[in-house]
Amino acid sequence: MDEGGARDELPGLGHEVRPLPVSPSLESVIAAAHVPPSAGSLLDRHTVWLGVMCLGLGVVAALCAQLLIRLIALITNLSFFGKLSFAGALPASNHLGMWVIGVPVIGGLIVGVMAKFGSRAIRGHGIPETMEKVLLEDSRIPPRMTLLKPLSAAISIGTGGPFGAEGPIIATGGAIGSVLGQFLKTTADERKTLLAAGAAAGMSATFGAPVAAVLLAIELLLFEFRPRSVIPVALASTSAAGVRMIFEGAHAVFPMQDVAAPSGMALACYVAFGAIIGIVSVGVTRVVYWIEDMFEKLPIHWMWWPAIGTLAVGICGYFSPRTLGVGYDVISDMLTGSFTTSVIALLFIMKFLSWSISLGSGTSGGTLAPLFTLGGALGTLLGIGGAALLPGVGIDPRIAALVGMAAMFAGASRALLTSVVFAFEVTLQPMGLLPLLGGCAAAYMLSSLLMRESIMTEKLARRGVRVPNEYHPDPLVQLSVKDVQTCEVAVLSETQSVREVREWIASGAQGSRHTGFPIIGKDGLLIGVLTRRDLTESGGAPVEVDSTLGALIRRPPVIVYEDCTLRDAVDHMVNHDVGRLPVVRRDNPGRVVGIITRSTVLAAHRGRLREMERSEPNLRLPRWD
Repeated sequence: MDEGGARDELPGLGHEVRPLPVSPSLESVIAAAHVPPSAGSLLDRHTVWLGVMCLGLGVVAALCAQLLIRLIALITNLSFFGKLSFAGALPASNHLGMWVIGVPVIGGLIVGVMAKFGSRAIRGHGIPETMEKVLLEDSRIPPRMTLLKPLSAAISIGTGGPFGAEGPIIATGGAIGSVLGQFLKTTADERKTLLAAGAAAGMSATFGAPVAAVLLAIELLLFEFRPRSVIPVALASTSAAGVRMIFEGAHAVFPMQDVAAPSGMALACYVAFGAIIGIVSVGVTRVVYWIEDMFEKLPIHWMWWPAIGTLAVGICGYFSPRTLGVGYDVISDMLTGSFTTSVIALLFIMKFLSWSISLGSGTSGGTLAPLFTLGGALGTLLGIGGAALLPGVGIDPRIAALVGMAAMFAGASRALLTSVVFAFEVTLQPMGLLPLLGGCAAAYMLSSLLMRESIMTEKLARRGVRVPNEYHPDPLVQLSVKDVQTCEVAVLSETQSVREVREWIASGAQGSRHTGFPIIGKDGLLIGVLTRRDLTESGGAPVEVDSTLGALIRRPPVIVYEDCTLRDAVDHMVNHDVGRLPVVRRDNPGRVVGIITRSTVLAAHRGRLREMERSEPNLRLPRWD
């Protein structure tokens, strides 16, 4: 065996393989061979152009967000106050009396008709439907959705629907990015980036939270963290936030007075509050989908379901007017401690009923703001109770409300980092970061323990769609070909006959049990690879036993360099539909120094699984079954 691991003789045939210098003939052979593309920089010019397009996409998505917000205001003014105005209005200040019950129902009827005769995809809160397009339809969203989704959401929210505008804006931004990608005939991967960039821009334009918007795209849409996808998304989010600053200013969306750094005991309490709210988020998710299942059993067409669901919105809005509409003002008041215990408890119950029933009915609207409202209300109640029971600890109900808001979204959506950063960006309270991180992590942990799917993925899971929920480095990228190659290579000569090789295989000599064999020419250069099947038939016809191996070669060799990653090798196998690759060195690519096969790849995965196994657990954990 030589230093490189290649055999000095052909197994069983005694043919010598000589070390070869690089020569013109060698260069011509390698030029004809199929080799993996050279590893360049992390980015290419396509990513640069994609980033430039996403800057413009962010501006467009931000302008659309502004239009949608004003459209919601217009419909709210018309529905509750009978005036034509684009100024912001709160449905809670209406004077309709019991007639307020009918306003959301009218909106539900209109949304049902739009879904029946426009597109059924407008139903729901937007993000699961966008995820489905990414996972199943190469990120292709029909162009009509860029109009139907925001219009249906504006009607639903403007007539009192207890939803946030962020879900429809995210879906609209994603639709704009997808349509742009389809128009420019991009790849599916580039189109996914454009879709995620549009969605992130929509969220950034709504709340002025550009970092959280990027994290949301990563955790719920991209399912990856790569420079060529994250950079365009970040640029779109940045430009959208810049446009929002022009219209709205740079102040916090939910301003609150500065909070002090928590004590150790207070921090422990906030983490416990997050754990409690994480359990509640599981219940909230299950109730929403239980209600959806109940609507599925109704003996009437689904077009009428939103009208039935919004009847609950009207009734709850009559008894608790502040449950109507997006509720951003309610979130702000909770963070400033403006509510009494009885008011906040009633608000929690009524908001949950109106939101869960209307969302389960299939109307159009978002989930982030309602979840924040529910979590903030529950956090406030826990904070007030904790401060009363532990007066010397220093529990601040405002921080508890902030933790509750983020923890509810973290537990329901499993977007942990998004929840933490979003709560910080919309309040600009740095002392709240530590309680947010602990509370959201606790909510995420309890939610993951008690429920496999989230409020974003449950609908997809019921349709048989598997949504990635973990992100980890590809183990095939961490291994080089040299680390896993088989150095015992059975190399054959082009001058040998099929009869001779068949006899050698039948003898069971060393190397004869392989299923594929590299073939070298008279000068020792690799010229191709033959399998056992190639030795028995060619193009469906039997092979003549007196034929030489060189005569059976039909295409240039498909090779891999020993310094390539195992991922490069696997991609190369798939691209060329081969099950094995001769391994060569870059400085002498005519000489075979090893071989990798599908079994090599499986062995690498087997090693990774063994590393994850625990023969004896280090910790004695309680049983959950």
